[in-house]
Amino acid sequence: MSEILFDEVPSLDLADFTSGSPEKKASFVKNLSDAYQNIGFVAIKNHGLHQSLQDELYEAIQSFFSLPDKVKSAYEKPEIGFQRGYTGKGKEHAKGRNTGDLKEFYHVGQELDWIPEDDVVKADYPANVWPNEVSHFKAISLKAFQTIEAAGKHMLRAIALSLGLEESYFDDKVLHGNSILRSIHYFPITNPEEVPADAVRAAEHGDINLITLLMGASADGLEVLRRDGKWIPITALPEQLVVNVGDMLERLTNKKLKSTIHRVVNPPREKMNSSRYSIPFFMHPRSEMDLSCLEDCVDRDHPKTYEDCTAGEFLEERLKELGLKKK
Repeated sequence: MSEILFDEVPSLDLADFTSGSPEKKASFVKNLSDAYQNIGFVAIKNHGLHQSLQDELYEAIQSFFSLPDKVKSAYEKPEIGFQRGYTGKGKEHAKGRNTGDLKEFYHVGQELDWIPEDDVVKADYPANVWPNEVSHFKAISLKAFQTIEAAGKHMLRAIALSLGLEESYFDDKVLHGNSILRSIHYFPITNPEEVPADAVRAAEHGDINLITLLMGASADGLEVLRRDGKWIPITALPEQLVVNVGDMLERLTNKKLKSTIHRVVNPPREKMNSSRYSIPFFMHPRSEMDLSCLEDCVDRDHPKTYEDCTAGEFLEERLKELGLKKK
């Protein structure tokens, strides 16, 4: 297939996939496949996450991040690699870098009450951490988590079909998966001279997970690296989620689907003293999922690129590379 150099993220309607029309469903899968083999991102509408829910979530996280650093730090959990609760300013850095990103964030995962007692993952996941200072933070975060997760499951079914797999291929692999709703605050820089010269809001990176679903941010700054080396600015419209391929899906498909490199650039100097908020949903499978390259994605022209590993093993290694867990 010849490469398409998109100037913007292709837009798709998830309702086409779920409508019951075989023709619309097939068209959605084809367009999704084309986009993911080229730019690695699509924007979808009719995903179920209504604007009112997004607005409530943004209001809640702004309330939390406006608290004093000393108060927020009480919700840090370094002993679990910051996989739940708060992560302080500059503590995460991109793979291959030592300079921390100019951000702070809050992680929400599967609520343990949602998982049956006989499911082995229940013992593996840490409990969520909820800030006492923002009473509605828990309810709105969990509602958003479940809504976006449902949209992600539909996307994975479309991806499975695009790969020639059974539509349900990912269903059991993401059931009570180790997904994360990350609320991010790119904090104001009032004195640019006081931060490292190479510090950025988010250095270029690929996401760890299967797919990421991102709601519209409060300001510009997200850019994706096109195959020809050009950076393309990405802005989700209010009714859209931007959905990109992560490293786990790239491994599974032996690079047939590409985990696109992206970044969040610093604003112009005159806007450095303003905040930016963003909320991605990192869709992870269960830790035992086998990420070995699919047989149909390996041939003479596309030799196997990656060593076999599980999703849990890959996540553990990447958390160390990002500075969130000790090596």
